[in-house]
Amino acid sequence: MKMIRAFIRPEKEQEVVQALEGAGFPSLTKMPVFGRGKQKGLQVGPVHYDELPKTLIMMVINDKDVKKVTDLMMEKSRTGFVGDGKIFISPVETTYTVRTGEAVL
Repeated sequence: MKMIRAFIRPEKEQEVVQALEGAGFPSLTKMPVFGRGKQKGLQVGPVHYDELPKTLIMMVINDKDVKKVTDLMMEKSRTGFVGDGKIFISPVETTYTVRTGEAVL
């Protein structure tokens, strides 16, 4: 299993979530976050925005679905401009169902 953490533009959130749901991936966690990437914020005239708003989408999926999910996220969140976001993929060793205490592999 893999954990996907995608930092995307807030205005692309609904498009990405609806596409994931339509492709059979309804389970996810999303939250508003702030941060900066390589560009270290945004300069608009004399004003410098150090941290920019993003939406963090987190999902745990089967290994075989990683390419499908990441391709879908990139397609739906890409604008072609700096700040479109990043996707991080990490291994997940074990998950537990809190209610039952059962390990789910």
